[in-house]
Amino acid sequence: MGYVHRGEKETIDFSAALSFIRRRGPDDQGVWSDTNAGVWLGQVRLSILDTSSAGHQPMISADGRVVMVFNGEIYNFRELRVHLEKAGDTFFSQSDSEVLLALFCRYGIDCLSRLNGIFSVVFWERDTQKLWVARDQLGVKPLYIHAGHDRFAFSSEMKGLLRGGFTKPDIDPQAVLAHLGYLWSPGEKTIVRGIKKVLPGQAMCIVNGQVEKAWFYYELPMLEASQLQPVEETTRELAAAVRTAVKRQLVSDVPLGSFLSGGLDSSAIVAFAAEEIRGKERLQCFSIKIDSASAAGEGFAEDLPYAEKVAKHLDVDLQVVTVGDEMMDRLPDVVYLLDEPTADPAALNALFISEMASQNGIKVLLSGAGGDDIFTGYRRHFALAQERWWGHLPAVIRKGLAGSAALLPASSPLSRRVGKAFRYAELPQDDRLISYFFWLAPDMAFGLLAPDLRRELSIDDLFAPMRESLARLPNDATPLDKMLTLECKHFLADHNLNYTDKMGMATGVEVRVPLLDLELVKLAGSLPSGLKQKGREGKWIFRKAMEPYLPHDVIYRPKTGFGVPLRHWLQGRLKPLVDEVLSPVSLASRGIFDPEAVASLIKADRAGRIDAAYTLFGIVCMELWCKQYLDGHFALD
Repeated sequence: MGYVHRGEKETIDFSAALSFIRRRGPDDQGVWSDTNAGVWLGQVRLSILDTSSAGHQPMISADGRVVMVFNGEIYNFRELRVHLEKAGDTFFSQSDSEVLLALFCRYGIDCLSRLNGIFSVVFWERDTQKLWVARDQLGVKPLYIHAGHDRFAFSSEMKGLLRGGFTKPDIDPQAVLAHLGYLWSPGEKTIVRGIKKVLPGQAMCIVNGQVEKAWFYYELPMLEASQLQPVEETTRELAAAVRTAVKRQLVSDVPLGSFLSGGLDSSAIVAFAAEEIRGKERLQCFSIKIDSASAAGEGFAEDLPYAEKVAKHLDVDLQVVTVGDEMMDRLPDVVYLLDEPTADPAALNALFISEMASQNGIKVLLSGAGGDDIFTGYRRHFALAQERWWGHLPAVIRKGLAGSAALLPASSPLSRRVGKAFRYAELPQDDRLISYFFWLAPDMAFGLLAPDLRRELSIDDLFAPMRESLARLPNDATPLDKMLTLECKHFLADHNLNYTDKMGMATGVEVRVPLLDLELVKLAGSLPSGLKQKGREGKWIFRKAMEPYLPHDVIYRPKTGFGVPLRHWLQGRLKPLVDEVLSPVSLASRGIFDPEAVASLIKADRAGRIDAAYTLFGIVCMELWCKQYLDGHFALD
């Protein structure tokens, strides 16, 4: 966290502002400032590598020229250190932070291309008076910025900027629309007008408190090649790459464990992690158990039996968090910790598992996040593959398909999925790709907003951030490559990685994602589409690669979400909360949503005419966010 101020008078209490992100770093805290230059830098530290005071930040270069604050891990820091030592650099700690600082001092901001890790980092050059800001290639670590007329501020969490007094929580209507349409906000916009996200693989140069230049130093590799070697050789190569990625991310001076859902991705991570540390220690794994009857009714297969089977097969310890309806009592806490009103109750699962890991002394958790985003695996990837049968049809016929889809009932998971596959059939191809990420039709999302907000917006605003990402792709990019780009740049970075990082760091636990290792991502990008999505089978080549290591029924189990029985809970545990925060009086006083439209939505959902569970949950989360960040009734200190 930090800022550059160019005004005549400064009123920010920086130490107080820094305290609002203290959960991210319970082990140490540091502040550096140069009041003459108008610069304040601060860091709260979760000590993972070299837990001694030698890793304290902000860190100053040996010549005093550069000051750095850094959150995350550089997995290849040891190789980089050897390279720098050969070039004449001397080190006084065993930390990756010192290596990163030395690398910047030698190569400048071009050092980013040498890094394999998860990070948000800021360098202040005292001689040039430039501030350099960067976020890791896949956006595992968050980084928010506020650029005012006389101040540039940054923080790993929005609450540092909001509660710290850097900007007012003025609602951004485009982000509200996005949270209704997607349940999260893609691209740089956040729920607050004055705060933006630094995007994955993006860097910035700040001069005199203003963004002088912003650019992408990394783009997702799309080097899809023909299958010239036997499939068996490709599977061996892929398994070796996953093993190497896991080994690289095991670097830690503190206890380490892993999520284990019993799905392919987390099980693969555990298989290679257990293999690597076998003989030294026993891998600690963590899973969650939720009331299976209500979960099954919403299309979720029970995870725990698979997790237990994998744990036994791999001979690892498995600890289980058992939760029920009472987990929703923590919803206000989660809304506060997330910074943004992201309407995914899976964040609760991540929080409970991280809390259990922390209570057991674990400070690093490995996660299987990213497998579906680089190898395929979501239902929309299969749906996209089916477009070869109808995507070329004339627009009038595709419009008929869309109209038929709207008539399907919302009473079962199957009809919901089939309906969603054809609901936007008449759109141009790129917009159809974007539509696969919608939870709510754009016109319905638009209609739920209060009239004053609607006047500032158009439905096109919902498409704009993802259109920008697609516009940067090569002209010959395949539809699947385009969709996987949207997965990685938006669904993954703006949603899954965001809530996973926030929930882990809130408990003093760093979450790492080996399947997003840069070398593995590069390999995945080179694989032919037919090896990723083969018929109904997503992640086909990844499944084949893991056959020697995992039970067959674990590898080929049905796809399930990392979720909770939300529809059941909206009719039970959450019903009083819905009735309270979504009452016409409450909504009218807030002025964000149209009270009549929301009331009609609630009525239709409870009557079973439509499935609006996640939309209603999203509006509840938005109102809970407002109660905290607008009204000041914070759930947590």
